[in-house]
Amino acid sequence: MADLDDRFAEAASQVKQLPGKPDNADLLRLYALYKQASGGDVTGERPGVMDFVGRAKYHAWEDLHGISQEDAMQSYVDLVKSLQG
Repeated sequence: MADLDDRFAEAASQVKQLPGKPDNADLLRLYALYKQASGGDVTGERPGVMDFVGRAKYHAWEDLHGISQEDAMQSYVDLVKSLQG
């Protein structure tokens, strides 16, 4: 597990140095996987109808409900690697 934690932390720092900006779908996936990996299932109230970005983020995270934090960490690491080219 410590190895996965290290790889997750490394991927989180590398995501800021990607060669290009990921598309919106990948950005939402990165956000949701990070939140699931670091905090577990979605918490808090769903943002209001007019908060389009907040709502999209909430739903992306909510879609990962039930996925273990370890699986989310591994998926995050894999996604960052794939975006690095």
